[in-house]
Amino acid sequence: MRFVDLRSDTKTLPTPEMRDAIFSADLGDDCAGEDETVNQLENLAAKTLGKEAGVLVSSGTQGNLTALLSHCNRGDEVLLGRQSHIFRAEAMGASVLGGIALMPLNDDEGYIPLTEIEKSIRVNDSRYPNTTLLALENTHNGSGGTPLSKSFIDDCADLAHSKGVSLHVDGARLFNASVALKISPSELVDSVDSVTFCLSKGLSAPVGSVLVGNQDFIYKARRWRKMLGSAMRQAGIIAAAGIVSLNMMVERLEQDHLNAKKLAEGLNNINGISINPENYKTNMVFCTVDYGKGEILTESLSKRGVLVGHVGDSVLRLVTHHGVDEDDIDYTLKTIKSIMFDL
Repeated sequence: MRFVDLRSDTKTLPTPEMRDAIFSADLGDDCAGEDETVNQLENLAAKTLGKEAGVLVSSGTQGNLTALLSHCNRGDEVLLGRQSHIFRAEAMGASVLGGIALMPLNDDEGYIPLTEIEKSIRVNDSRYPNTTLLALENTHNGSGGTPLSKSFIDDCADLAHSKGVSLHVDGARLFNASVALKISPSELVDSVDSVTFCLSKGLSAPVGSVLVGNQDFIYKARRWRKMLGSAMRQAGIIAAAGIVSLNMMVERLEQDHLNAKKLAEGLNNINGISINPENYKTNMVFCTVDYGKGEILTESLSKRGVLVGHVGDSVLRLVTHHGVDEDDIDYTLKTIKSIMFDL
């Protein structure tokens, strides 16, 4: 039976080139700055995103948490989207561990209205926490992988900086945004103070993320990384795959986007499935199964080797990645059509 896993791009497996790089990596004690492979990855990440320095962390969640702890003091406030990963799916770590208040704003379509950001910033008022950080997510998972434009990010940066507020981007899938917008990642985030991105999603490395910013910021971030328990020793076995990711896996993201487009257009032609294909610009596709039959469809697909995400209310999330090719998309559409015909 054919097996197609569309639940998430976190399901990617390392490529043969990554496995070879891991096996032959130069290793040292990263806590002492002596792992040359880690140093190479951090320098490459910083250069790729146009920042001064970078630090390897264990996950995107830890990258975001490290960033927020580095930007904010206890009692400070972060403005962010109510559908953002930091707010919904990172266990409120910034509040629990850092005493940081999170103020959720409307980002249901991916973009937070600038007017809402401006009126939500609070500084130098003893009744309220000081807003010290604005956090955006690019691509925006909750709205279907929406890529946030450079103009919007720059407008957010100008507004935030004019109020003495820093700007962080959760770029778990930043390279998907870069490819979709046909703009270099460094140009996309050149007005941003800090960015974290995942090596382990579309870039297909087995583990790890990198947080980048200026030298002073990364100095603080390294201290927080230590306190969070992620200062690792011979971490070059992680970094080696990440170097391959940045050198070999970025341009091919375009194929994931094409596969997602084909999937969305195919779903639009299946009776019982509701979707607007124009809403999906990267590697995520959301659709609604009519008559509340999303769970039944999900279970039926699983029995035929197709795994999809059921996110509630008969809404399915399907994510394309390196482990899914065009033939897999054809098989998935054929299988969904067959099941829906019988429901």
